[in-house]
Amino acid sequence: MSDTWSGILALLGKNGGPEEAGAPDIPWPLYRELARDCLDRPLVIAQIGQSLDGRIATASGHSHYINGPESLDHLHRLRAMADAVIVGASTASLDNPRLTTRRVPGPNPVRVVIDPNRRVPPAHALLTEPEAETLLISRRDDPDLPPHCTVLAMAESTGHAAPGAILDELRARRLRTVLIEGGSETISRFLTAGLIDRLHVAVAPMLIGSGRPGLVLPEIETLAEARRFESRSYALGADTLFDCRLS
Repeated sequence: MSDTWSGILALLGKNGGPEEAGAPDIPWPLYRELARDCLDRPLVIAQIGQSLDGRIATASGHSHYINGPESLDHLHRLRAMADAVIVGASTASLDNPRLTTRRVPGPNPVRVVIDPNRRVPPAHALLTEPEAETLLISRRDDPDLPPHCTVLAMAESTGHAAPGAILDELRARRLRTVLIEGGSETISRFLTAGLIDRLHVAVAPMLIGSGRPGLVLPEIETLAEARRFESRSYALGADTLFDCRLS
């Protein structure tokens, strides 16, 4: 199979549009391997962009932008490879993301927002821009949503939705490759549940100090309990991408 972007998307049965420039610093072997893994089985990929000291935002929530343009391109390539992309309500509210593939050729994934209490403002892009189908995981339906939005009433009374139940619902809709894009709490919950296959951490040469951590996991007593895994690193401009194979 070709290492080019159009060949990778073609393998996944996706229409990538015009060929992406074959710059030498793009990690084509990584995308080729991911595509093959996606074909082998349903795959969950989580992506974190953080500073060298493990922060994804300042204490006030400011995060635009920690990582450089090459890391943003990488994130958009992951979106193009995914069938669905998940974000939590905090990320959707604070960052107002569009979750499209506008930086690279490729189809937009189905957007999934975990928002049990309907915190995302109605004027935000996910609810107003119809470029991609949007699924809202909530405790209540909303007849006033635009046509591209659908409510999945599966949130529990605690205000959470079980990660496994979310994946089951998406796969029932034939959404096999799932990208979890944020934020820290959402990724940490899926990771703690053992449901993430590949973890991508893009580390910027930046120190933020006090701020929001990339992951918040249960405490352990000794390093013998620490989770170890195979990892490879790739240069993304000034950033370093760690591709961690968790399963």
